[in-house]
Amino acid sequence: MPNDPATRQIWFINAAHFVCHYMLLILATAVLGMVAANGATFGTEYGPVLALGTGMFVLYGIGALPMGWLAEKVGRHALMSAFFLGVGGSLLLAGFVSGPWGLAAALGLAGLFNAIYHPIGTAMLVEAAGDRVGRAMGNNGVFGNLGVASAPVLTALLVTQAGWRWAFLVPAAAALVLGLLWLREPPYDARQHVKNARPFPQIPATIVRQAVISLMLMAVASGFVFNAFTLLIPKLMQERMADSPSLLPLVGALAFTATLFGGLTQFTVGRMIDRTTLKRVFLPLAFALVPALLALSFLQGWAVLPVAAIAAAAIFGQVTVNETMTARYVAPALRAKLYSLRFFVGFLGAAAASPAIGYLHDAFGNLGLTLIVLAAFACITLACALLFPDRPEELNPTLWNSSATPAVAAE
Repeated sequence: MPNDPATRQIWFINAAHFVCHYMLLILATAVLGMVAANGATFGTEYGPVLALGTGMFVLYGIGALPMGWLAEKVGRHALMSAFFLGVGGSLLLAGFVSGPWGLAAALGLAGLFNAIYHPIGTAMLVEAAGDRVGRAMGNNGVFGNLGVASAPVLTALLVTQAGWRWAFLVPAAAALVLGLLWLREPPYDARQHVKNARPFPQIPATIVRQAVISLMLMAVASGFVFNAFTLLIPKLMQERMADSPSLLPLVGALAFTATLFGGLTQFTVGRMIDRTTLKRVFLPLAFALVPALLALSFLQGWAVLPVAAIAAAAIFGQVTVNETMTARYVAPALRAKLYSLRFFVGFLGAAAASPAIGYLHDAFGNLGLTLIVLAAFACITLACALLFPDRPEELNPTLWNSSATPAVAAE
């Protein structure tokens, strides 16, 4: 473990990002084995069992709202302790349930603790990153993406080799171990470790409003698209490329391969946005996503894999840009609260993904219409990207002070 306190904090926050996204997607792959081997317990239909995760995503979204306020009361370090131990304990419960309602309750509890990560962990990451926020966000995004990409393949392996319960028990143990290690880590305060830190600039109020409005609108649309796409990837691969139950590990591997490209994109995007304005990175990603999703609505066979990889790259690359938007346009004192609000709004869209996929799949028998719906939401994100400011001051914040428009202080 590195000796530098800021670097240690970044590593723990990155590990937490992996846990956050991994646990959200366990059910999406485990359901494929649960309906095949546990029909008497969970039923034999994909949609109703997948919908057991709805409460998890609802609480994941609603729970993000008060986190900025809670951080002021109990501290960010304590909340991250609750994240690791709460998620681990909840997944442990999920591994021992005896019926669908018990599983839904355990996953709902896990979603509530998981709500801590994005508003609190992201604010802590920005604080520790200093002037290299883009690089830190890109690296952090890779860890989250690895959680997304690993969940299908590792869950499929565990379900196939040991049964669906171990798909919850193994990540539970990992989260609990990380929590115990985090408890030994002293709280980090950038003011005590960074000398001559550059003050946050005074950005014109109209530009801040334009950025925040665009950010909030795209949060709903991109939250729905992100969550729906990551949930449906295993099913998409099963329907289009490997429809035999014995090929479940292959389904996980194909899903992993497609989403891995998202991680590579985040790594690249994180470095690009330290050298150029956010809009110039975001627009190409938004333009690429719409036709990719439309193509996935009808493609069959191996052609699905590269197009799914393009869609994953665009979706995950957008996440890195979105999170850096808050760091560049919102003062440090307000970030945790705005992250809470932004992720609350975004997760409301995300919470609708699970029941929407289940309903549309059962109603139409495949994922074709679901992907067309995702393309429509991606158009909303594209419109928001077009509205977002494109200001050179992002790369040289001292230029904000020369703006003629009335400014908002770093409140």
